[in-house]
Amino acid sequence: MIYGGMRSMKALICETSDLDQDEGIRFRGYTIPEIQKLLPKAENGDQPLPEGIWWLLLTSEIPTADQVQEVNKEWVKRAEVPEHVIKMMKTFPKNLHPMSQLVSAIAGLSSESKFAKAYEKGLKKIDYWEYVYEDAMDLLARLPTVAAMIYRNLYRDGESVGGIEPDKDWSANYVSQLGYNHPKFIELLRLHLVLHCDHEGGNVSAHTSHLVSSALTDPYLSISAAIAGLAGPLHGSATQEVLIFIEKIIKDLGDDPTENQLSEWIWKHLKSGQVIPGYGHAVLRKTDPRYSAFREFGLTHFSEDPKFKLVSNMYKIVPELLLKQGKAKNPWPNVDAHSVGISRAMGCLAQMIWSRGGIKYERI
Repeated sequence: MIYGGMRSMKALICETSDLDQDEGIRFRGYTIPEIQKLLPKAENGDQPLPEGIWWLLLTSEIPTADQVQEVNKEWVKRAEVPEHVIKMMKTFPKNLHPMSQLVSAIAGLSSESKFAKAYEKGLKKIDYWEYVYEDAMDLLARLPTVAAMIYRNLYRDGESVGGIEPDKDWSANYVSQLGYNHPKFIELLRLHLVLHCDHEGGNVSAHTSHLVSSALTDPYLSISAAIAGLAGPLHGSATQEVLIFIEKIIKDLGDDPTENQLSEWIWKHLKSGQVIPGYGHAVLRKTDPRYSAFREFGLTHFSEDPKFKLVSNMYKIVPELLLKQGKAKNPWPNVDAHSVGISRAMGCLAQMIWSRGGIKYERI
């Protein structure tokens, strides 16, 4: 099992979440349906606010609507991105991958680390967690603006992202900075940010942030390293691999293939020795409940969208073909089958705060 990558072996503690092979992810003991039901929502919204999952990860308690509002107020106050980081991002070439840009920008933000400055002055060990918390709050406040700037530099000819609006929540501000305002997109992003917030402590991004921060490296550099891991095709960019795969099917079969056409295409793809991205999981042995949550959102809000219908038909077809092929232990879709850096930072940073507060996730 060790030579196989320690799959299904518990080797690291993680207080913020737990991954069960049948139930899927639990955040502080709560299942995804419970999270969707219990966490506060925006007015006229039906998806949980990410500010609430951040509170839960930190405290293990379901927050009130007022407590969620306080988190958002703090993020609004802390959201300004330093000018030197803005200038750096404007110089990035168009062919530099957005994840590489995000890694660089977060590393550049380390000039603002309150933990690093306090440590240089002789910070007591008992107070480490307070300054890591301050850095975590500052970084989470700034990440949407940074990500939106990268998006606009690459796909909107460098248009200004605009400022943070105090009357909007974290997700709504992010959508606005991306250049959109559709209520359903805001709701989808709220769901996306909540579902991707954490994934135990042994995955690449969480493990990397633990390891780097165990050297008392500041949270900015630790998360920068974690995002570098998240950029890999077996981790965060698996979602990108799924999108590329879907576009490939559409190119070959059009945007409305029959189930028979799709089945034949996928079987031929498998027989050629290639994989189906978005299916299978290192731990899960059933359909990823995060996938199910996204699927329900799609069925509710855009069931007739051609790409969603294609993904939905794959859900019917792919597991059976994978079982027929006989190689997959888990033929079911994971969250990448249709949906990660801003969100995953929440789980990594929450674990980092607790680590500096006395829970030793890892040592150098």
